[in-house]
Amino acid sequence: MRQNTSHLQERMTIVGDLKAASFIPWIRRHAAKLGLSHTISHASSMRIELELSGPEDLIDMMEVGCSLGPIDVWVECIERTARMGEKA
Repeated sequence: MRQNTSHLQERMTIVGDLKAASFIPWIRRHAAKLGLSHTISHASSMRIELELSGPEDLIDMMEVGCSLGPIDVWVECIERTARMGEKA
C-alpha cells in the first residue's frame, strides 16, 4: 500500500488567549517533532501565524496538537490557508 507523501505549504492562524510565553517554544518543538518546516510570521497575545510545509497528515496533526496545546493557553480557533507556489 502506497502512502500519500505530497507536501503542502499552508499558513496556520491560531487565535485565542495566547499570552503564555511557553506557547511559541512549544509550537516550534511540536513542528520539529513532526518533521514540518515552519516559520512563525506573526506572534501576539491574541494571534499567531505560522507557515508550515510538509505532508498533509502531519499538518493535520500539528493543528490538533495546537488546538489542545499547553494548559496555559486557550485556543479559540485555528484557520488554515493553502499557500500557492508561483508557476514558472
